[in-house]
Amino acid sequence: MRKLSGYEKAQAYSDTERLPVGGYVLKIMDVKYQENSWGDVILLSFDIAEGEQKDFFSANWKAQTGEDKKWKGTYRLHVPKDDGSEQDNWTMRRFKTVMGAFEDSNSGYHWNWDEQSLKGKLIGALFNNKEYSFEDNSKNNRHGFFTNCHSLVTVEKICSGKFEIPADTLLKENRQQNSGYGKPDADGFMNIPDGIDEELPF
Repeated sequence: MRKLSGYEKAQAYSDTERLPVGGYVLKIMDVKYQENSWGDVILLSFDIAEGEQKDFFSANWKAQTGEDKKWKGTYRLHVPKDDGSEQDNWTMRRFKTVMGAFEDSNSGYHWNWDEQSLKGKLIGALFNNKEYSFEDNSKNNRHGFFTNCHSLVTVEKICSGKFEIPADTLLKENRQQNSGYGKPDADGFMNIPDGIDEELPF
């Protein structure tokens, strides 16, 4: 075959481009409130604030060369519907736990019902592996794991090292396996369209 002119400049994909599972201190870079038919979410965009992986997501952004560049460091926090249902009570507890973690991680901060007040704040996060499976354009079944922002915790919990990495999140047997979304990028993150359930975080 002929020598490819772009070969020398091309960057090979490598495992080092995938964020290792573990606990990290994050800085919230942007906040968006999204209203959806299935429920509202606060979309938190973040980067790694310190340590060996500092600025991981900004480096990832700069390394993307396609027209569909996306910021990969995101977490969707479900907003309670405040309808008194058992499911909503669980969502309310989780929401309050996350806001408490923000308050404990940022001296003098108190949640004031303005989601934009979260921008610039620090928060701890636990990342695990999450399983995926999908059928590609060639009808081949692709299967593996991507790095998943599993939960938000206090910065102190991360800095103290007193945390456990969550177990891998495995596919549910009855989940649609070839639904077209959920394809991992080469860097081990997912491109998920807005409006998808938090089961698929990013």
